[in-house]
Amino acid sequence: MPVQTLIPLLIATPGALFLGLSLVWLLGGAVTERAMAWITRMAYSLLVLLAFIIGWRMSAQGFHPVRVLLGDWFTVGHYGYPLSLLVDGLSLPLVGLTVVLVSIVAYFSVRYLHRDPGFLRFFLLLHLFTFGALLVFTADSLDLLIVGWETIAITSVLLVGFFQYRPEPVRNALWVFASYRVADLFMLLAIFLAHHWFGTTSWKGLLGAEGAPGIHGAVVAVLLVIAAAGKSSQGPFWGWLPRAMEGPTPSSAVFYGAISIHTGAYLLLRIEPLIRHSWIATGLIIITGLATAFLGTLVHRTCADAKTSLAYAAQTQIGLIFVEIGLGWSTFALIHLVSHAMLRTLQFLRTPSMLRDYHRVHAAAGGRFSPTGSHYESLLPQSVQVWLYRLALGRGFYDAVVERWIVAPVQAVAHWLALFEPKASAKKSSDH
Repeated sequence: MPVQTLIPLLIATPGALFLGLSLVWLLGGAVTERAMAWITRMAYSLLVLLAFIIGWRMSAQGFHPVRVLLGDWFTVGHYGYPLSLLVDGLSLPLVGLTVVLVSIVAYFSVRYLHRDPGFLRFFLLLHLFTFGALLVFTADSLDLLIVGWETIAITSVLLVGFFQYRPEPVRNALWVFASYRVADLFMLLAIFLAHHWFGTTSWKGLLGAEGAPGIHGAVVAVLLVIAAAGKSSQGPFWGWLPRAMEGPTPSSAVFYGAISIHTGAYLLLRIEPLIRHSWIATGLIIITGLATAFLGTLVHRTCADAKTSLAYAAQTQIGLIFVEIGLGWSTFALIHLVSHAMLRTLQFLRTPSMLRDYHRVHAAAGGRFSPTGSHYESLLPQSVQVWLYRLALGRGFYDAVVERWIVAPVQAVAHWLALFEPKASAKKSSDH
């Protein structure tokens, strides 16, 4: 079977799995835990095999990019929206990483969520997420990428609010949803402007020899950098990742340790030729990454729970990946991304037993473990240490700033607009 056939099959399999199982569920059918576990194991074994075969055949052909044309979304006059997939040296490692890590998390989740009321719901969302992630990494245009981008977003939000019988997960899911929506507005604006200025959103059109022209390319690059920062919880969108830890541990591992949180970095690597033509976009990436890495490593030291601490550690590493991309170290950034995704997934999966293991090793060492980082702290004056500690303990005062300068004004405007509601309702009633 040719690679051009295997690639759509790889992407469509988790989507078909989600649709089929959802249909059974909606029609009142029962999918037992045993059946779900068996279907999931078979499906993800197939995905890993397909990814291996695609990689092996592409390596035999010298890793030349493979494009799969699936027709047009729709056409308006002479203007068409092509539906095309692309697998090249950048997307292939991330496709392989996705299927392998999701398979590990799926195997882990079968036991971790045993007898949980949301067992079926979790696996449906996991299959939908896999479909969205594979679509992001193989999309040949921004039009198709945003479909996978939003699929990942909605599954992330639903899994943050997975334990819906408690108010806190639902509240945090709404916070994550609002952060995504604000960041995705920049992505939508970039797509609109790309169509308006360049007549296409395909990578070939935007990044080819005739692409990236002048100020228009710079504007699109800056908008996409902001969208990527939102997806990777960088810069002004820094606050949603710790709140996303309300979801089950397996979803934290695959979403915020491995795949979802890195899609922003992938987008930057994909549009790197466009970024290189804009010093504003390049500087924005470096400043955003450095600021987030600094705050992340600072707050990470004062977190009291393991998952939140890992979330800030992940933010720090992704901030460094942003800096590497900004400096033009693309290959190093890709290696850093893949390595960090694998390490962080394993760390998240081990968080339930992390403290127990630490105490056991600490006892085995005779209590001679010494804290790390004190050497660097001792280089700073005492007053600076206290100030940094306050900043870290308040988590950069992010929530306070957002609630005072964004949430409160929006609520005030909404309250003011509500004054018109009774009049509108009364007028509508009188009309009837």
